[in-house]
Amino acid sequence: MRKVKTLRKWIAVFEEVNSAVEEVQLAFEYCKEGITSVEEVDNAYAQAIALTEDAELKNMLRAEEDNFGAVLKVNAGAGGTESQDWAQMLVRLYQRWSDKHGYKLTITNWQDGDDAGIKTVTMQIEGDQAYGFLKSENGVHRLVRVSPYNAQGKRMTSFASVFVVPLVDDSIEITVNPADLWWDTFRSSGAGGQNVNKVETGVRLHYNYKDPDTGEQEEIVIENTESRSQTDNRENAMRLLRSQLYDRELAKRRAAQAEVEAGKKKIEWGSQIRSYVFDDRRVKDHRTNYQTSDVNAVMDGEIDEFIKAYLMEFAEK
Repeated sequence: MRKVKTLRKWIAVFEEVNSAVEEVQLAFEYCKEGITSVEEVDNAYAQAIALTEDAELKNMLRAEEDNFGAVLKVNAGAGGTESQDWAQMLVRLYQRWSDKHGYKLTITNWQDGDDAGIKTVTMQIEGDQAYGFLKSENGVHRLVRVSPYNAQGKRMTSFASVFVVPLVDDSIEITVNPADLWWDTFRSSGAGGQNVNKVETGVRLHYNYKDPDTGEQEEIVIENTESRSQTDNRENAMRLLRSQLYDRELAKRRAAQAEVEAGKKKIEWGSQIRSYVFDDRRVKDHRTNYQTSDVNAVMDGEIDEFIKAYLMEFAEK
């Protein structure tokens, strides 16, 4: 059903873009005949461009984890009250962004600052492709402003880190290909009565495992003799095989998460991914060079253009 849902979503996206393109062609033909105005053609064209760019953006989120929810953690950097206040401002930003996109946000950990703001906050953001979009926020965020906590009214710089990992669910699918599976049977040894020693109740499962990422092949061998019934032993062996395959998949996800953690930079000068300069009315992403002068809108959760610029440049990598 998840696969069907995904396919239906892409069909709907295609049909919407295709319809918009046809509207542009139709408006252009009508304009040449004097039925519609140039302004109507321009509006239809702008709508088609917007829908096409939105489809391209969604196409950047191809990784399996992109479809998961996100665990987003905000930590205040060094600097006391000023940095803790900045961290809380970022928490509010992501709360507003989540609300606008219809995501469910749950705060799982909240530690207040010493005088104001927060030291650390952890949030779960659940919804379609939440991690895919929010992974662009992973890094250090720098604030420059005249601090309300500074008696001299000096311009101060503060840092806070945003750490994003996928909210992995328990829906790991384990597929055992029957063509790669074969069995041996043997007589069990030890106690268990005459039946155990005379009938081949023990089973040995062989499975030709192929890593879907690297293509490497490995034979997994599992023996089971715990039951007097060969049928029960086969079921137990299959259960053990599925457990092994499940654990391998979990290990991959843990390794992917560790890679994200390793890329996290220190909360200090020169490591920021984005700067928010309130006095100059400027927010700039240092990875993509995208910037905007509408600071208030950004702090109210309008960060989609930053996310889009990041995904269009870095998603392929």
